[in-house]
Amino acid sequence: MQKLAKREEQIMQAVWNLDKAFIKEIIQELPEPKPHYNSVATIVKILEEKGFLAHDSVGNIFQYYPAIAKEEYQKHAMKDVVSQYFDNSYSRMLAFFAKEQKLTEAELNDIIEIIKSNKK
Repeated sequence: MQKLAKREEQIMQAVWNLDKAFIKEIIQELPEPKPHYNSVATIVKILEEKGFLAHDSVGNIFQYYPAIAKEEYQKHAMKDVVSQYFDNSYSRMLAFFAKEQKLTEAELNDIIEIIKSNKK
């Protein structure tokens, strides 16, 4: 699976949030400054060519929907981050976030509980 560029990822986040969306609806979900309609339409077409989006025809316009689940992309993206920045070590990644993000004891306990529940 390909890694998405920043704007591609923003557009995918919008479509994942909306489930189905027209270009104008996608633009409304994007941060300021809002990109031009044609720019979004071009990126949407690229995402469709990459297999991330698909569309239905509604009259003479397209309504887009995700062809890849958000969770599927998250798994891929996290594997890349762990590989590139933490030498394929999830424990190093967790230690980094615990230290750098100053996780509270409650947050750390939540993480431990999630890990324990996934082992069952």
